[in-house]
Amino acid sequence: MTDAPEDPTRWYSLPEVAEMLGLRLRDVRSLLREHRLLAVPHGPNGARSVPGELLLGPDDVDGPGPLPALRGTLILLADAGYDAEESFRWLFTPHAELEATPIAALRARRTHAVRRVAQTLAF
Repeated sequence: MTDAPEDPTRWYSLPEVAEMLGLRLRDVRSLLREHRLLAVPHGPNGARSVPGELLLGPDDVDGPGPLPALRGTLILLADAGYDAEESFRWLFTPHAELEATPIAALRARRTHAVRRVAQTLAF
C-alpha cells in the first residue's frame, strides 16, 4: 500500500456542513472541538473544510451527521499527539493491516480494527 493519502471525494465548507446537518455554525465548531468532526485547510484560500467521507447523509443509517465511529478514533489520534492535519493524513492513507484507508474501514463499520491500528501510534 502507498504512503500517500487518498483525496476525499468531496469537501464541504463549515457553513455547508451546518446547512447539511441543520445546525448553527457555532454548533459545527463545537463538533470540531469535541473531536466529533475534523476540518483541515483546503482549496485555494486554505479555508477549513470537512472531507465528505466523514459525514453521513440523510439516507444513511445514523445520518445526517458525523460518522459516529469518528470521535473515538480522533481522540485516540489526539492522545498520540496528532493534530488535525496529521489525523486527516492518517485517516486517508491506506494501511496494509486494514487493507484500506482507516476512513474506508470506519465507514465499513470496522471500528475495532481501526482503533487497534490507531492505538499503536501512541507507543
